Order: sequence, then structure tokens, then C-alpha cells
Amino acid sequence: MSFCVFLCTFLSPIINNYAYFCFYYQTLVIMDISAIDLTRKLPIGIQTFERIRKEGYLYVDKSALMWQIANTGSVYFLSRPRRFGKSLLLSTFESYFQGRKDLFEGLAIEKWEKEWNTYPVLHLDLNAEKYDSAERLVDIIDRQLRKWETFYSSNSTSETLSGRFMDVIHRAYEQTGRGVVILIDEYDKPLLQTMFNEPLAEEYRNILKAFYAVLKSSDRYLRFVLLTGVTKFSHVSIFSDLNQLNDISMDMRYSAVCGITEEELVATFTPEIKQMSLSNNLSFEETVAYMKAQYDGYHFSANSPGMFNPFSVLNSFYKQQFENYWFQTGTPTFLVELLKRSDYDLRELIDGVETSSDIFMQYRVEANNPIPVFYQSGYLTIKGYESRLNMYLLKFPNNEVEYAFLRFLVQFNAETRNIGEYLVRGN
Repeated sequence: MSFCVFLCTFLSPIINNYAYFCFYYQTLVIMDISAIDLTRKLPIGIQTFERIRKEGYLYVDKSALMWQIANTGSVYFLSRPRRFGKSLLLSTFESYFQGRKDLFEGLAIEKWEKEWNTYPVLHLDLNAEKYDSAERLVDIIDRQLRKWETFYSSNSTSETLSGRFMDVIHRAYEQTGRGVVILIDEYDKPLLQTMFNEPLAEEYRNILKAFYAVLKSSDRYLRFVLLTGVTKFSHVSIFSDLNQLNDISMDMRYSAVCGITEEELVATFTPEIKQMSLSNNLSFEETVAYMKAQYDGYHFSANSPGMFNPFSVLNSFYKQQFENYWFQTGTPTFLVELLKRSDYDLRELIDGVETSSDIFMQYRVEANNPIPVFYQSGYLTIKGYESRLNMYLLKFPNNEVEYAFLRFLVQFNAETRNIGEYLVRGN
């Protein structure tokens, strides 16, 4: 027998078995992929509730919490990190108060809401703008007021933004006979962009203070008010003027109103988790555990459940990879400027920071005490609470934030902060 014949005889069963294995494996993959509904749509970058519901995008049902907020109080403030679902929440409230029952079919709210009354809604979005001058801020508010004035036929004779705002509220109330709903998205965006430009920041504070003060003087005409933002600036004095304002940012009852719980993740995205498992050679349980370590861990009150970052979750499902999606969107300019001016030893963040509850009420930006801003921005979160001492432990929420933030610090100012040397020592 020649060597070639011997080799062919020896390898033939192996080749045949390998070919069978490849065919079998490919068949399994095709079967697994075919079992997944490829028509399921992830709402990446979509912040309009109406579009999500009409165009069949996946939706994590927050309608029960929304109904509870809307029907147990009237004037609220909510702080959450960027890209955590605040804009979608306000859009959901807008659809609810517009009586859009059709958009809520099949959601939990159907158990509670029976009337579906329609209210006039004034929705002001300050998020997607650049505020580089007082004139720019005035122009943005003026543009929105003109839209409302046209819609409600308000012929205000006032020359001030606050006067026109008050007049359009009164006109909407008179025209509809119902209380007005005020929704303000990212109320603090102008202030964050001018955090270290004190002259311009002072102009902004004066403009916004007068504008938001209308909410107190027009209380009798209002059905519901919700302001959202990243921070709660005490020196705007809007919060001292609005003594009826209910800050629910740390209210455990509403800790899950933005973001995704583990139960919601599994209930809403089981097909996506299965596909993620297949793509990364993991079991279903391993995939959930990996996502939990990477994107979960946000706590907005002492004993609240952990929340997944919705932006990172949706992007990971879409791209089938466990990347640092939230951090890749960029560190906010105001935080970079704060770090430049701070002498705070940032190495303390690695092992966590113990602090009293007072820090959650210190809504002033101080270079030598950046912890409140780190917490409100989502770079730190509550990881422990000692009730007897009323002390909180703040740490990075998850692997995505911790690893990406440490890399950012090393690149940002490694020599000055000595963070590079600190990490090399194994700490």
C-alpha cells in the first residue's frame, strides 16, 4: 500500500466526521437564528413614545409607575444620568395627558386609567441645543413660546419671557377648561454648559429663575408639572420658590421609572438575550450575568433594585458585543472642566467613597468636592447604606463605568493625579 493510499484511508473517516460536524453545527446555528424573530425592533435613539408604539419598537412598560406619579401628586422634579430614558419618560407623560389611549393598549396602565381625559400640554425640550450666549437661550425659549402662542391663540402683550409664559398657560386653561401640563426636559442644560463661566451663568440663572417662577404663580391653572435634568442647582432658587415641588430623584417607589430592572430585561428581551448568548458562546444565564456586571448596578435610593443602563443594553443587543457604549458617547464637557479645576484625590473613587446623606442635597458645583456631580452624572451610585449612621457608600455602578472611567483618568491627567502609578502598584 502506497503512502498516499494509506494517508487517504487513514484520514477519510476523520474528514467525513469533520464534514458532518461542520454541517451539523451550521444546521444548529441556522436553526437557532431562524428561531429568532428578526422583525423585533430596538428603539435605539428613539425618544418619542408615540413612534415607539406606532412603529412596533420594543418598549419596557413603565406605564404603571407613570400613572402613579401622575395621579398621586402634581409638581415633580426627577434627576437621572444622561441617556437614561428621561426624554422618553416625558414623551410618555405627554401622550398620556393627551388622552392617547390607543398608544397604551396592552400596557399595565389599562388596569388603572379609565377616563383618558385630554389636557393641554406644554413640552419644553432644552436638551439638544448649544447655549453660548444669553441671546441664544432667550431665542430658544422665545421660539417655543411663539409655537404655543400660535396654537392657543394667545395674544400676549407682555414683553418678558415669563409674562408670555404665564399668559399662554392662562390661555390654554381658558380655551380647554382643563389644567395645563408642563413638561421640561433637561432644565439644567444651559447651566451645565456655563458652569465655569460665571458672568454668563449668572445671566442664565436670572433668565431661568424668572421663567420657572411662573410655575408657582400659575399653580391654580396647572394639572401636572415635571422637570427633569442631571443636576439640581440650588442657587437657581427655582426649588425654593416652588415649595410644592416634590423631588422624587431618590424616592424608592419610583427608582425604576427610568432604566431597566433585571426582571424587565429578561421579560422584554429574552429573544435578544438568546441571540447574544449564541453570538458570544455563552449560556442564557451566563449572558444575563455578564450584562448585569457590565451594565447593571445603578441604585437611586438606599434599598432600591439595581438598574441597567438602557442605552448600553440596547446597543449591546444591536451589535451583539459587550462594549462600553454609554461611556463612548463622551464625557460631559462640564465634568472635564470640573476635573481640570479639582484637587480632589480621584484615587479614592476606586475603592468607593463613604458620605452622609447631606451630599445628595449639596447641589452646588464645587471643584474640591466633585462627588455630588459624579453621583448625579451616573459615574458613582449607591452601593451601600448604614441606617444607624445615615452613611452611604458610593462606588462605580458597573464594569463599563469603572474600567472606562479609570482609562479616561489615566489619559486625562496621569502624571498629575499619579493614577497610572497607583494602578501599576496593583491597587
